[in-house]
Amino acid sequence: MFYLPNKLLLLVVYGIAIGSDLTALPLDTNVTHWVRSVAAVLLAVHALEVVFCFKKVALHKGPLFDSVLLTLLFGFLHWKPLADAARRTR
Repeated sequence: MFYLPNKLLLLVVYGIAIGSDLTALPLDTNVTHWVRSVAAVLLAVHALEVVFCFKKVALHKGPLFDSVLLTLLFGFLHWKPLADAARRTR
């Protein structure tokens, strides 16, 4: 329940950041600059998560590429449930 609202929030942040690059949004330029900065920092942190939590990222049942992409987007919101499920099955 905690994961879905946070994933939606991240998608909104990324959507605003990408949308502000494609067209003029009805937001203050300071807001769009702030959102772009937050999105860039989040992507950088999530890239580090892919590297440092690769064993947990690889627990995904689908293709590894999908899991890496989902981790880049959502970070621990993607790999933490996978790691918890793997720990429960032991």
